Amino acid sequence: MSSIIGRVAFRATRPLRASGVNSGAGAETAKEANVLKKGAKRDPELYLLLGIMSGAFGLAGWHFSRSPTSSSSENPVSKAQDSEPWKTGGSARYQYHPGGDYNAPKKDAPSALNEVIIPNVNLPKSLHDKYNKWGRDDY
Repeated sequence: MSSIIGRVAFRATRPLRASGVNSGAGAETAKEANVLKKGAKRDPELYLLLGIMSGAFGLAGWHFSRSPTSSSSENPVSKAQDSEPWKTGGSARYQYHPGGDYNAPKKDAPSALNEVIIPNVNLPKSLHDKYNKWGRDDY
């Protein structure tokens, strides 16, 4: 797209460059307007491109004004009071109240480490029961 814009700008300024007129040194505005009109008549698809790009930037501006992004899009979770592993003594996991309801019983939080679950693996029954977490309620 930048090559199209560059090509159009090069074509539009060709008469100015050929006549030796410097637009920054007080060139005639009527002459410049005439050159821009010629360029727009030569490439009318730029009007369509202007409309599409204006619409895209307008839509993006409207979207981000209604729901701006933040550095962290995580939802806060209600941590259960005094549920740190060093305070409970037994469990090695933090605990939380499901759904943020403090009347609900505490549940163990998932591990902070990344865990990959591969459900279709053929293992001996003893190892499968020990390591498989797929579909468990406590996971």
